[in-house]
Amino acid sequence: MINTEKRSFNNKEMIILIFSLAWPSIVEQALQTVVQYIDSAMVGRIGAEASAAVGLTTTVTWLVNSPLWAMGIGVLAYISMSIGAKKYRRAKIAATQSIIITIVLGVAIGIITLSVSPFLPKLLGADTKIQRNASLYFAIICIPMIFRASSIIFGAVLRATGDMKTPMMVNLIMNIVNILLNFLLIYPTRTISLGHLNFTIYGAGLGVVGSATATATAHCVSGSLMFISLCRNKLVSPMGEKVRLHRPIMQRCVEVGFPVTLERVTSCLGQVVFTGLVTQLGTLALAAHTIAITAEQAFYIPGYGMQSSASTLAGNSLGEKNEKKFKHMSVTIICLTVAIMTITGALLFIFPKSMMSIFSENATVIKSGASVLRIVAVSEPMFGALIILEGIFNGIGDTKTPLFIALFSMWGVRILFTFLCVSVLGLGLRAVWFCMVADNVTRFILLLIRFLRGRWKRNFI
Repeated sequence: MINTEKRSFNNKEMIILIFSLAWPSIVEQALQTVVQYIDSAMVGRIGAEASAAVGLTTTVTWLVNSPLWAMGIGVLAYISMSIGAKKYRRAKIAATQSIIITIVLGVAIGIITLSVSPFLPKLLGADTKIQRNASLYFAIICIPMIFRASSIIFGAVLRATGDMKTPMMVNLIMNIVNILLNFLLIYPTRTISLGHLNFTIYGAGLGVVGSATATATAHCVSGSLMFISLCRNKLVSPMGEKVRLHRPIMQRCVEVGFPVTLERVTSCLGQVVFTGLVTQLGTLALAAHTIAITAEQAFYIPGYGMQSSASTLAGNSLGEKNEKKFKHMSVTIICLTVAIMTITGALLFIFPKSMMSIFSENATVIKSGASVLRIVAVSEPMFGALIILEGIFNGIGDTKTPLFIALFSMWGVRILFTFLCVSVLGLGLRAVWFCMVADNVTRFILLLIRFLRGRWKRNFI
C-alpha cells in the first residue's frame, strides 16, 4: 500500500519510493520480452511457414489489446487519485466498475475477433499456404478474451494501489505455463539424450495449434489469478460489494480511457502502414527491420517499467492535491529514466551486431540491422523521457494530450516522411529509421513543452 500522507519528500526518499514501485514492473517487462524471444524461437523450429502464421496477426493482436490497456489506464488513474485523496470507498466502487468493464469488453471483443478470424489472414494478404494456420492461431488465442481482459484490467487496478509485485508474479506464472505447454504441445513425442542417458518426452505434435493452445491456457491462468488477487486486496476488493453500474465513476474512467484507446488504435494502424512502406525495400531490408525492432525491445524495458510507477505516483499526488510532490516526483523519475536509458542506449550502440546475430545468421541482414540499431540507440534517452511523460499525463487523467500529439507525430512525421523517403526519393532502410526516430523525438519535445508550461496545474486546483 502507498503511504498517501501529504508531505515533502527529499531526493533519497523519492528515489527509494520510485524504485520500490518500479522494479517489479521492470522485471515483468523483462520476463515478457524473454518469453517472446523463447516463444518465437520454439515456433521457428517448426519452420518458416509456422513462424509466418504466428507472426502474421501480431499487429492485430496489439490492436485488440488496445481498448483493454486503455480502460486499465482509465481505472488506474481514478483509483490512484482516490487513494491519494484517502477516499477509499470511491476506490472500491471504481474496482467494481472494472469488473463490469472486463465482462463487457471481454465478451464483445471475443465475439468480434472470433467472427473475423476466418477472413483475417486473407485480408492481410497472407500466402494461401499459411492462411488456415494463421486463422486457427488467431481464433484460439482470442477464445479466452475475457480472461485476457481480466489479466490486463485487474492488473492495472492492483498497480493503482501500489501493488506492483502481484501482477509481476501472476505474469511470471503465466509465462512459465506458456513455455511448458509450448514444449509439450508444439512438438511430437521425441527422445532427448543427456550424455549416455535417453529420455522420452511426451509431445502432442500440434504445431501452430499447440502454440495457440498454450497461449490461450496461459491467459486463462493469468486472468483467474489476477481476479483472485483483486479479491484479496484490502483496498479495492469487490467482495461484499454489489457489482452494479455507478454512472459518474464509470463515466470518468471512460473519459480517461477512451483517448488512450484512440491513441493506441491509431498507433497500431500507423505501424501497419509503416511496415507496408518498409516492404517496398525488399525481403532482406524487411527482415533486418523486423529483427532490429525485436532486438531493440530489450533496451527500453526500464522505461516502460518506470512508467507504471510514474502513473501511480502522479495519480496519488493529484488526489492529495500536492503539486510540489507531483513536480518533484516527475522531474526525479524523468532524470532517473534518462540516466538508465543512456546506459542501455550506449550498450545497444556498442553491440548492435551481437544483438542481430541472436536472431539471424544472414550477414547482410546483420549488417543492415546493426546500422539502424546504432541510429535508434542515440535517441534512447529521449525515448525514455517520452515514455515517462506519457505515464505522468495518463496518471493525472490528461490522456487527450498524448492522443493529439501521437496522432500528429505518427502520421505527420513518421508515415509522411517515410513515404517521401521510400516512395519518392528511393532512399533505404537507414532513412526509414531516421523517420522513426524523428517521430519519437517530436513526441518527446511536444510533451515536454506541455509539461514545462504547467497546464497540468489546473488539475490541482
